[in-house]
Amino acid sequence: MVCADRRRMRQIITALSDWFYGRAKPELILLLLIGVVGLVSLPIADEELVNQSLDGRLGYSAADAFETIEAYGSAGRRQMVWIHVGDFVLIALYSAGFCLTTSWLFQRSFRSISPLWRLNTLPLLGGFFDVLENICIIVLILVFPGRPTPLAWLATLSTTGKYLMGVPIIGLLILGTVGAIANGFQVHSEGR
Repeated sequence: MVCADRRRMRQIITALSDWFYGRAKPELILLLLIGVVGLVSLPIADEELVNQSLDGRLGYSAADAFETIEAYGSAGRRQMVWIHVGDFVLIALYSAGFCLTTSWLFQRSFRSISPLWRLNTLPLLGGFFDVLENICIIVLILVFPGRPTPLAWLATLSTTGKYLMGVPIIGLLILGTVGAIANGFQVHSEGR
């Protein structure tokens, strides 16, 4: 059973990886970047409220989460639910953007037989943590004044995971950039 699960997971990662490699075009990457910058620049919420947001912190305790959600006030909690729902679009854009950028760089850095080749899907793990974080925070807000401590801890673990995933993602981009520069930004052929 475990071998079959691993094989299935490998097939999924390979399919996703190939999908991103097939679409790794500068114009699409630029379009996603414009979308991310555009969404981040929208004045959609009270700036002070956004500055208090749990997802902007590296970590927090369950007690901090409940205190913050209470401090939002009723109107703030409604607004924060919609901010987190809208954040799903941003997560999709930046996750796809990082996967496509990594793919574009890796095509110019490594041959497809490289053990690093499938790491172009790693940004999806950062996106997963961000999605999980948003779901947890939305539920915490919706069940307020309830205080489900395990859910609050899952939220903080997801937030921390999201930020920690930034390190390997940036590392992949640096590695891909260095490799692409070394290869003169030429697409690697299998013979080289």
